[in-house]
Amino acid sequence: MGKFHIRATATGVKFDLLARNGEVIATSEVYTSEAGCMNGIASVCTNAPIAALEDQTVENFIQQKHPKFEMYIDKAGEYRFRLKARNGEVIAASEGYKAKASCENGIESVRTNTINAEVAKVP
Repeated sequence: MGKFHIRATATGVKFDLLARNGEVIATSEVYTSEAGCMNGIASVCTNAPIAALEDQTVENFIQQKHPKFEMYIDKAGEYRFRLKARNGEVIAASEGYKAKASCENGIESVRTNTINAEVAKVP
């Protein structure tokens, strides 16, 4: 079971999804309110387990319907993913991974760690 850590930022509130080992596997945008952040967490929990994978790192990739994980290569040449909700909004994003397999593992970790995840506020 994963954990969502909610924390205040200079401009609002955001969450990090942590795996069982305490590693951050996904981060949210900055929300203007804690209620908005909680709605974002609920959306991740609803969408992650059923989201398709759109692998944008391969030529002629097949576009998937929302909700979906989009795996792509960033400007630094690292693999990343973002989770998009049914409405196409990005609801969580990863840090960069050097290996594609590590990024794929990150996606699977989000899928499994959102099930019955705990929510906690952190300073």
